[in-house]
Amino acid sequence: MRITRVLGTALLALGLAAGPAAADSSPSASPSDDAPTEAGTSFRTATEIEQGQRATATGSTGDYLYWSFAADAGQRPTVRAKVKLPESHASQTWQIDVYDGLRRRQACQYGAQTRTVTQGASFVELACVLRTVRAWSEPWANDPLPGTYYIRLTAVGLPVSDLGLPIDAEVRVDSKDIGGAAAVDGSLAQPLTPGIAAASGKPDGDDEDGKKPAVLSGIEPDGGWSSGWWSDRWVWTGAGGVLAALAGIGGYALTRGSGRPSRVPPGV
Repeated sequence: MRITRVLGTALLALGLAAGPAAADSSPSASPSDDAPTEAGTSFRTATEIEQGQRATATGSTGDYLYWSFAADAGQRPTVRAKVKLPESHASQTWQIDVYDGLRRRQACQYGAQTRTVTQGASFVELACVLRTVRAWSEPWANDPLPGTYYIRLTAVGLPVSDLGLPIDAEVRVDSKDIGGAAAVDGSLAQPLTPGIAAASGKPDGDDEDGKKPAVLSGIEPDGGWSSGWWSDRWVWTGAGGVLAALAGIGGYALTRGSGRPSRVPPGV
């Protein structure tokens, strides 16, 4: 009974310790009131948005619309887009692509990345669930890494009669925090964001002309970029070690018997 009480107390303490850690690691979306109302036309002019923020833009069929957002290690971003189509149009195919900070196209795990709508449809919805962002990866791999990600929305294979028709688009990015299940040993020296090399190359922050170096991206996750070494797997590793020690103590207490045997022969 004493061993059972000890094990129960230890499990309760581990549960209380792991609970806040899991809650702290969950992503926190903080939508802003001043949501962007326009989109860029290239990677360099992509409109910056925050996760959990709904961004809108007006454009024309045939345009390329660009947005950018920040994703950190352990997050699995989901990009959603909705396009309101003109009242009169032919059959159209819309596509959403996501690129990382190196402008490498990232494959979607699942989701309707490309969708064809019939003539007269009022809107089209697209979605792309990316792979989990890793804190570090081999140079030859195409794994998602912490940094800036670009969203490109466009219509492909448009008939000539539909070019230039007005459309309204909106995008939103949300992330699920995978946590220790996606943790790896190692981290990047700097996140893959535009201008990070120029910003970190000058310790004093000025160039030869005394001007600040251009930083093309000012977005980052809430609380800054993660350090790359801490994850909730440390909590569960410690919990597993404590449980193993308690199991060893309990097994020893159950199998040790009542002590050394008596030297007096039985029946004497």
